[in-house]
Amino acid sequence: MSRVFSGIQPTGEPHLGNLLGAVRWWIADQRQGDCFYCVVDLHALTIPGDPAELRNGTLTMATLLLAAGLDPEACTLFVQSHVPAHTQLAWLLECTASVGELRRMTQFKDKSARGGEEAARAGLFTYPVLMAADILLYDTDRVPVGDDQRQHLELTRDLAQRFNSRYGETFVVPEASIPPAGRGDRIMDLQDPDKKMSKSSESAQGTIGLFDDPKTIERKVKRAVTDADDGPDAVRYHPATKPGVSNLVELLATIQGRRPEDVAADYTRYGALKADLAEAIIALVEPIQVAYRSLASEPGSVDAVLRSGAKRAEGVARATLARAYEAVGLTLPT
Repeated sequence: MSRVFSGIQPTGEPHLGNLLGAVRWWIADQRQGDCFYCVVDLHALTIPGDPAELRNGTLTMATLLLAAGLDPEACTLFVQSHVPAHTQLAWLLECTASVGELRRMTQFKDKSARGGEEAARAGLFTYPVLMAADILLYDTDRVPVGDDQRQHLELTRDLAQRFNSRYGETFVVPEASIPPAGRGDRIMDLQDPDKKMSKSSESAQGTIGLFDDPKTIERKVKRAVTDADDGPDAVRYHPATKPGVSNLVELLATIQGRRPEDVAADYTRYGALKADLAEAIIALVEPIQVAYRSLASEPGSVDAVLRSGAKRAEGVARATLARAYEAVGLTLPT
């Protein structure tokens, strides 16, 4: 079986884009490969945050992943900071990476521009190296990533190949596993269809939270941006000229597993499309919310899953770390 690794940050409220763009692919993969899924709490430290929120968010995210359908009997679910090898390998890879290639990372340039590079945390600059360590520790063959993370995966591949070239074959060089276009890889904001749905969106009205109640979901979908006309042929799938309605069509198509063009053909006006989309979203998230409440009522069971996951992850990661340490001339205590 191929080895799969992916991670998700525990900051902000989980939303529909997380579920459709990432988590559902994890669920589909978990019995097709040897899958390691990680709540990457260390990555959350690259920007200022409240410690209590991070602690609660980590448990919330792990609980939500289980509620959505991850099966700890079929995959390994753990928290990044529970496996010290992540930060240990990151240092070796920082000594392999160059400042120039880290400076070219688009996300660093975008995020540091908001508050100025001088004020940005050093971790924001180096976190792609920690991401590389996350992946390489598990001899990962495939990494499910969105297109916006492709650059970071390419850095991971470059670092693995460079390390192997310098010190001998140590790491598996991973491949990207990117969902096909139109299959939920990019869930867009309901108020700004040119931007991805995001936890940090300027308007909460554009993001469907996975804990939103049915009335809230209906309201957000009803107020979603469409286009000026609502004539008899208003519903057409044409992202370039009708981005608003095309966004709604693609979202419904993603949930239903259909082609956007076929979904658009079922409708003439926005009202019916929006009503069916709201109903589909509610039907998708309500069972997850029910399962989440059940799991959250017994947090000890989630903790047990994370402890077990961390124990297995540590065993795999420590073996990889030992190879890397030996390659560069370091030793691990026996």
